[in-house]
Amino acid sequence: MAAGQPRIVRLFGAVNIGSFRISAMIAGLTESGEMVVLGSGHRAAQGIRRGYVTDMAAATYAVRDAIERAEKLAETSVASVWIGCSGAGLASQISPVEIDIGGRRIEEEDIEHLLISAQGSIEPDGRMVLHAQPACYFLDGAEGIANPRGLHAERLGVDVHVMLADGAPMRNLTEAVQNAHLEVEAVVASPLATGYACLTPEERDLGVALVEFGAQVTNVSVYMGGMLVGLTAIPRGSADITDAIASAFGIRRFQAERLKCVYGSAIASPADHREMIPVNGPGDDRSGPIARGADESNRIPRAELISVITGELDQLVSEVGRALEAQGFSGRQGRQVVLTGGGAELAGLADYAQAALGRPVRIGRPPALKGLPEAHAVPGFATLAGLVLYAAESPIDIRTIGSRFQTSHRSPGLARAMRIWTAMKEYF
Repeated sequence: MAAGQPRIVRLFGAVNIGSFRISAMIAGLTESGEMVVLGSGHRAAQGIRRGYVTDMAAATYAVRDAIERAEKLAETSVASVWIGCSGAGLASQISPVEIDIGGRRIEEEDIEHLLISAQGSIEPDGRMVLHAQPACYFLDGAEGIANPRGLHAERLGVDVHVMLADGAPMRNLTEAVQNAHLEVEAVVASPLATGYACLTPEERDLGVALVEFGAQVTNVSVYMGGMLVGLTAIPRGSADITDAIASAFGIRRFQAERLKCVYGSAIASPADHREMIPVNGPGDDRSGPIARGADESNRIPRAELISVITGELDQLVSEVGRALEAQGFSGRQGRQVVLTGGGAELAGLADYAQAALGRPVRIGRPPALKGLPEAHAVPGFATLAGLVLYAAESPIDIRTIGSRFQTSHRSPGLARAMRIWTAMKEYF
């Protein structure tokens, strides 16, 4: 390390496994608590489709290649990583649990007792539990308490946030990383990691929707009261727009992806009909077939490209709207939507989504971490940055808390589940 540089006291490795790209990051936490990116790299995804491993050997090779690129830039290696995933049947649950305190002052042991009691609230129904975290505490009539220690109460409760996934696909993801000679610290659901990167604590508290526009999966999650309270996975993404372009014009996928990225937009303009755009990029084989509807120079009207893009967006954003409605994200609690993921880099998408959804929309990008290259400071790498931030915070998982108690009291049923969220929906 160069002289004068702050000393790194903890090292974190992260791998985000997407359907379009697999990315890796090595970051360090300094003595002063600053997160510094030491190296990051990415490569095209192989062996992954809609968040599921479809070819173990290809996926393992891609993971190994991505982490080696990050290690080369960081000039150091990592033995273990935090994995981010966006598919494999992600689902979210919230269960409230409470215990009697008897009006006395709440001690640390009471909180531990409560969290141990909460272990019995996890109902995976045969699925894999990725996270089981205390979201916020409540006591008597007070809600949304970050730390109840030292307060007096008759009853103390906690909302437990549980993230579930399909077991076999998760084991395949884990094995792909382990086969790349890396230990797995944990598998982190991308809505949680991305929330750390893109959302402010105030947004998470007031209520915000996070839409991760990936290549083949779009995750729609809702935060309220500081926690993730709902999640819907839509098996569509920006790669479906690319495929629609390739099909509409009879061209290859790589040509369609280039057209989308270079000339594509979610917003049409009157000048689009007059602008002819080349299907072939620099270095392309000019002897290939002419695109459907192209002129003799293999150019197409930009208006036709944008028509295909907006046709696909209409379907996807309609599904996003239905997912938000189903999660109760409406009225005064549905004021802000944050779009992120690689698909959010499409020009004009925020304006398009704002008009389609009827609420303010902004693009979510990674925070300005020291050492983060400009090429990775874009929405497509938000989850990767969020993974190292999540790892540094290392949230409590109630499954790891050791028991010193025998008696526990579960909240009756799930009738009190999502109390704040439901009450606000009914009121507003």
